[in-house]
Amino acid sequence: MEFIRSRIETQVMSLTGLAIGGIDYENPPGDPGLFGPGSVCWQVHGDFTSMLVGGISALLLQALHPLALAGVWDHSNFRDDLLGRLRRTGQFISGTTFGNREDAERLLERVRQIHLKVTGQTADGRPYAAYDPDLLTWVHVAEVSSFLKAHLRYLDPALPG
Repeated sequence: MEFIRSRIETQVMSLTGLAIGGIDYENPPGDPGLFGPGSVCWQVHGDFTSMLVGGISALLLQALHPLALAGVWDHSNFRDDLLGRLRRTGQFISGTTFGNREDAERLLERVRQIHLKVTGQTADGRPYAAYDPDLLTWVHVAEVSSFLKAHLRYLDPALPG
């Protein structure tokens, strides 16, 4: 079973380019990053298959929020570069989880700067901004809950609370 999962992971990595980005996830230089090897983040984010399932679930859940959907629809290039968009999201999650503090902070600042430019209004006139704390909470809770549920369902249902 581990062999099959490893082959699938290798194939997906080669197709999507998730392995690129200049960050050494296996042996990050310097400090252990924002969370460290003993953290729940490392356990949950360390399984490619459950993260893939959780990621798809998170995207669908996030799209249920009309302001989050409007921001993605109006400002994302997912229609032209879906794999690139997913690669950048995967790099952000991997880098902020497994990278050293300097790499994580660099990725966080890059996303902050991008979010400052993501503003607009929905078709019915409601304003949105990607840096809005309530909207960010929706997006992050959707990610965390989806990643955790997939991990508990498909990898480790005994993960301590």
